[in-house]
Amino acid sequence: MVEGFGKGHHLHLIDGSAFIFRAYHALPPLTRRSDGLPIGAVAGFCNMLWKYIQDGNGSDAPTHAAVIFDHSAKTFRNDIYPLYKANRPELPEDLRPQFPLTREATRAFNIACIETEGYEADDIIATLSCQAREAGGRVTIISSDKDLMQLVGGGVEMLDPIKGKAIGPDEVREKFGVGPERVVDVQALAGDSVDNVPGAPGIGIKTAAQLIGEYGDLETLLARAEEIRQPKRRQTLIENAEQIRISKRLVQLDCATPLDFGFDTLSIREPEPGALLDFLTRMEFRTLTNRVAERFGAEAPPPPEAAPAQAEGAELPAIERSLYTIIRDEEALAEWLAEIAEKGVVAIDTETTGLDEMQAELVGVSLCTGPGRAAYLPLGHVDGAADLFGSGARAAGQMPMARALEMLKPVLEDAAVLKIGQNIKYDWKILARHGIRMAPIDDTMLLSYALNAGAHNHGMDELAREYLGHDCVPIKALIGSGKAQIGFAQVAIDKAGEYAAEDAEVTWRLWHHFRPKLAPNRVTTAYERLERPMVPVLAAMEMAGVRIDAEHLKRMSNAFAQKMAGLEDEIHGLAGESFNPGSPKQLGEILFDKMGLTGGKQGKTGAYSTSADVLEDLAAEGHDLPARVLDWRQLSKLKSTYTDALPTFVNPETGRVHTSYSIAGAQTGRLASTDPNLQNIPVRTEEGRRIREAFIAAPGMRLVSLDYSQIELRILAHVAAIPALKQAFREGIDIHAMTASQMFGVPVEGMDPMIRRRAKAINFGVIYGISGFGLARNLRIPRSEAQAFIDTYFERFPEIRAYMDSTVADAKENGFVRTLFGRRIMTPGINQSGPAAGGARRAAINAPIQGAAADIIRRAMIRMPEAISGLPATMLLQVHDELVFEVEEGAVDDLIAAARAVMEGAADPAVHLDVPLVVEAGQGASWAEAH
Repeated sequence: MVEGFGKGHHLHLIDGSAFIFRAYHALPPLTRRSDGLPIGAVAGFCNMLWKYIQDGNGSDAPTHAAVIFDHSAKTFRNDIYPLYKANRPELPEDLRPQFPLTREATRAFNIACIETEGYEADDIIATLSCQAREAGGRVTIISSDKDLMQLVGGGVEMLDPIKGKAIGPDEVREKFGVGPERVVDVQALAGDSVDNVPGAPGIGIKTAAQLIGEYGDLETLLARAEEIRQPKRRQTLIENAEQIRISKRLVQLDCATPLDFGFDTLSIREPEPGALLDFLTRMEFRTLTNRVAERFGAEAPPPPEAAPAQAEGAELPAIERSLYTIIRDEEALAEWLAEIAEKGVVAIDTETTGLDEMQAELVGVSLCTGPGRAAYLPLGHVDGAADLFGSGARAAGQMPMARALEMLKPVLEDAAVLKIGQNIKYDWKILARHGIRMAPIDDTMLLSYALNAGAHNHGMDELAREYLGHDCVPIKALIGSGKAQIGFAQVAIDKAGEYAAEDAEVTWRLWHHFRPKLAPNRVTTAYERLERPMVPVLAAMEMAGVRIDAEHLKRMSNAFAQKMAGLEDEIHGLAGESFNPGSPKQLGEILFDKMGLTGGKQGKTGAYSTSADVLEDLAAEGHDLPARVLDWRQLSKLKSTYTDALPTFVNPETGRVHTSYSIAGAQTGRLASTDPNLQNIPVRTEEGRRIREAFIAAPGMRLVSLDYSQIELRILAHVAAIPALKQAFREGIDIHAMTASQMFGVPVEGMDPMIRRRAKAINFGVIYGISGFGLARNLRIPRSEAQAFIDTYFERFPEIRAYMDSTVADAKENGFVRTLFGRRIMTPGINQSGPAAGGARRAAINAPIQGAAADIIRRAMIRMPEAISGLPATMLLQVHDELVFEVEEGAVDDLIAAARAVMEGAADPAVHLDVPLVVEAGQGASWAEAH
């Protein structure tokens, strides 16, 4: 007999992780009124525990109980198979801070709370179940997790907490086709895509059960695999025998998990009313607090007062800069840090010597904890007078930077203190270079973006005017402009303090304005799972940077210059005179005045338009001069934007190029890359593709590219519910050939490549609302013929027209559209008339498709760091539907497997797409080789 437990005893084991995730996904997002802390999952978890306690007083009541949690993502199974659970989604950002609160809740309910490092909750449940069964007692596992069904039998049963249904041997046999004692064998064969257990390719639960039923057990099956009649199944078992055995080790629960407690600690105990009510009151669960108080005959504590900014109808006092303080010594900083720790939330802003986060030096930090409660901590100001002589002497009245950062670090990394910033990725990187990794964080720019993408820009000055009615001090008022401009480090500390502290207070006020609006506008999920978690992911990518071959770029620049000179000679010959092809005015006069070409339109200045559209139309009509000018322009842009410019962006300390991604740059959720822009490198021309040759891997490393295949067409097939397209994607058919066959009635086999090209142009063009005029230009065919193609397309796929019409109607009614993942994209101008309305209509049609594609790759990027954490690999770049990694040569295949699993599963579980996501992978010494 196990000490403290034996015959007549009944143990309840609650799967805590299952409770948490069920509560999280079943309930709408909820935040604590006083400070915006996410508490939705905690609320659901507490209600489930309370229901459990209320229902647990019958004749079959437990004598012992415990809630079992997973300790961490990495367990001994990762040592067996590094890719175990590699495609599991990263923990939602709003769920992460709720996990420790659920442990606290369990203890508040006076129930044993158990977790063990290196082991999963299922292993602890298995160990306790085996020990209790051997001691002669009974066990009820409160969970519906299929992985626990191998434990059922011999006094152990399961209970589905939602359905209230008991799960015994018969129910296990109904699910797996075998009894509990053979569940592990079936799981080892079938594998598990959720946990990334490989199993035997092509064998599912039903087939696995048949095989185990026929051969008795897994080892016998593998030993006698040669006897299996079906050739493919026989070959699969023989070739994957070792993989199947590894899979069994992964799914087999460990009944010998080391535990450092006895069964007496699991004895049922009534909750201590004071401790439980205190916890529920702090969480602001008013209804449950009242229920518990009534149950125990206690008085419910008064709820905490709401912060002034969140009290209904409350107005904050006007911003008063004279209230700000300067933190000049350790004592003052310690007082501020104590206040921050007590309040649990602080707005923060950094002042630096420049805009490049990888090279800018820290000048100061501003903090705000409430209206008028803001301060500036100067750290790198120089003495203005002394600096005139280049001495760089520090101004008086500043703490030593190292000591100040040492004091700031614990608070800025404290999981119990929320750090708020405006474009906080910049501050995150600045502080990360000083060894501080801020978490958790909120970003007012991203809050605004989640609520109002497409409505306006999301810079702080604009947001302050729009939502606070406040004009911030302009930076030029401090540093001047032109030749007289100075650096922020040279600004007098008192003036700098007013400016910097104001930024922190404006950020605090914007947060209190935006945060409560997430739930009513149904964008909490989009913000918490698509916006906020991107900050540390992108910051890490940007700080990693990518190597470039400067000599290769120099050679390309010289080649481009020579080719441009040759084109200039050709252009001059076609024009009959010399002129600057880079001058729109001179080019317009040549084309429309001298050569008399049609289509010339003069603007208010009298100059002709020579935009790319104009030149492309002229080239399509067969005119050589505009075609050559387009070639010259393309080379000129490649030379100036990339081959000449990229080497100037190499960081002297790292020797790499560090781009910066804007999370809120595009209304559809696509990222924008700047300084340098690495997302718009042309890939349709040979010259453009060659620029990627200059992006290279470090010695001993390879670059790996993983790219979604036709993701926007796949999303269109799903959202517009187009049976033919969905079937083609499921079967892996050439989608453009299939479309051509549907449209033009020609067989797929032996199709004319030109016909396929036309179908491809329509497939991609329709996503962007292409017109007959635009398609005619792309295909260089008459407009009437192009329009006929489009008309035929909609006849063959009427679901697309229905999707477009319904999307536009929704946009007109609501003023916005949504993606599959809840992103809200405003559609200004949709109800106007004229040309602007046409553009707004096309944008509204495209936004849910392009936005969903952007959301999917964001979800993949957010999950990626954890998935590849055990590999010698780094995620470097994101270019629309492509991710680029740098990885040690020997780990390329492992990285591709792990990253592909994450990317292809990125839509689940939020959205179940009707078509598969497919990711194409490549690797090489350069980006060009990899993609």
